[in-house]
Amino acid sequence: MENILLILTIISFVFSFSIIVFLFLSNKKVKILNSDLNKRFSDLKQQNTILRSEIDELRGGLLNMGKRIVQQEKLSQELSENQQALQYSDPDSKMYSRAVKMVELGAQLDEVMKECELPRAEAELLISLHQQK
Repeated sequence: MENILLILTIISFVFSFSIIVFLFLSNKKVKILNSDLNKRFSDLKQQNTILRSEIDELRGGLLNMGKRIVQQEKLSQELSENQQALQYSDPDSKMYSRAVKMVELGAQLDEVMKECELPRAEAELLISLHQQK
């Protein structure tokens, strides 16, 4: 009976020891995994910070680009308006514009020369230029 009790005690001791070793090894593995996760979390946090700063730079660049596009559109519109104003204020330009319109509407050479007071050579040049279109 004492032998059986001794054997049970030894088995119990071995079983308890194996459980303690298992828990110790598991705890060590959990610490290693926790350390790896903390390192990955730290790396991801750093990447997130870098990406946010890059996004902020891109936003700033886009805003500046948008402002420049608006300025260029305004400048282009002003230039177009100035060009039209010059076209209508110059009397010679009016005469040529009228002659071009007449040619586009199908007027003959004599009619263009008479209505716009253009020399024959200029009227022929206008007709040849605008009939090609």
